[in-house]
Amino acid sequence: MNTRSGLLAGGNWVVDHVKLLNTWPPQDSLATIASESIANGGAPYNVLKDLAALGATFPLAGVGMIGRDAFGDHILDDCRRCGINTAQLQRTDRQPTSYTDVMTVQSTGRRTFFHRRGANALLGPEHFDFSQTSAKLFHLGYLLLLDRLDEIDASGVTGAARVLTAARAAGLRTSLDCVSDNSDRFVPVARPALPHVDYFFANDFEATRLTGISVLDAGGRDHATLRAAAHRLLEFGVREWVFIHSPEGVFAGSRAGDLWQASVRVRPEDIRGAAGAGDALAAGILMGLHDDAPVAQALRLGVCVAAASLHDPTCSGSIRPSAECLRLAEQFGFNE
Repeated sequence: MNTRSGLLAGGNWVVDHVKLLNTWPPQDSLATIASESIANGGAPYNVLKDLAALGATFPLAGVGMIGRDAFGDHILDDCRRCGINTAQLQRTDRQPTSYTDVMTVQSTGRRTFFHRRGANALLGPEHFDFSQTSAKLFHLGYLLLLDRLDEIDASGVTGAARVLTAARAAGLRTSLDCVSDNSDRFVPVARPALPHVDYFFANDFEATRLTGISVLDAGGRDHATLRAAAHRLLEFGVREWVFIHSPEGVFAGSRAGDLWQASVRVRPEDIRGAAGAGDALAAGILMGLHDDAPVAQALRLGVCVAAASLHDPTCSGSIRPSAECLRLAEQFGFNE
């Protein structure tokens, strides 16, 4: 009997500087900043804060590297307020806490990111101690934005693959997310990690880059193409489920069968920003998986949490308890 409980999340800890713009300007021209705020960013920070807001009843903990500065203090204080264990959040004087300028167009929710890697670039396999946790799940993100974990050694193994291997050896189920890096690094950096991953999250852009199957061109409703991409990732070694998400919904592929869950209808006038929507989806799905819910139920919660996240320009500002998120589907329906 597995008595493990909780979710440990590691990787990019970021302070987001969210700026709402009246328009996206051509180069050398001007846009007006309507408002700005400081909030959480990065996969572990977003997922853990979302789970806290959803009312997760299991322990939440983070692992990562932050600067010995005001933004690092902000992250620690914020986590303590949310009940997130920070014992494995380490600090450094060598780099500042990572931050991202998130430029969001007010009318569309589309966003562009300007990122300072900072302390995240120093995070290595030696900073993860799985003997110190009784968590059931370990979520790592984002590959292609973690310099030392993205490094490939002479045998072709990445730092991230070593971390995921250690997590599974300690008895945790593993989950992985990438960043939408517009480079040719997807295959050499991400693929070595996949055989050590139980649950893999990718958006349509990332799935296309990893598999060579044009999910972006096919659109979110071409289930045959989505299935081909998901099963290619399973062939690359993902152990249980691949989740490919897009604005239209999420396709879940496994060797035992496939599922599709359409996204929740959100009125365009209610969309304040899409930053963090992918992490919100992951938080909802991981909450269901942790609690041994049927995968279809976990997918439904995931798209409802993602829909909730769209109502605020920050990543987690509009996440509510899980029952409230689920009511969005009852109120507005799905994009069938």
